Amino acid sequence: MKTVVLTPSAAKDLDALPRDAREQVEAGLHRYAMTGQGDVKALRGREGFRLRIGSYRVIFDEDATTILAIYIGRRTTTSYKRS
Repeated sequence: MKTVVLTPSAAKDLDALPRDAREQVEAGLHRYAMTGQGDVKALRGREGFRLRIGSYRVIFDEDATTILAIYIGRRTTTSYKRS
């Protein structure tokens, strides 16, 4: 199992989501941390990965023990431009 760590901006993004969406994203992150399963793709043009959870995206980096969530939000044209 990997540890999920949120950056301050990702924690703020998560808190701003509606309750049901927040629960869905938290469950998706937990599932990925526990099993490694999820709709994950490597980002092109920069380092990191994205985890798709419904209409929401989590942009993250990971190593052997930690998942560092950088951005959490709806898929928009600016989702992948935030750092």
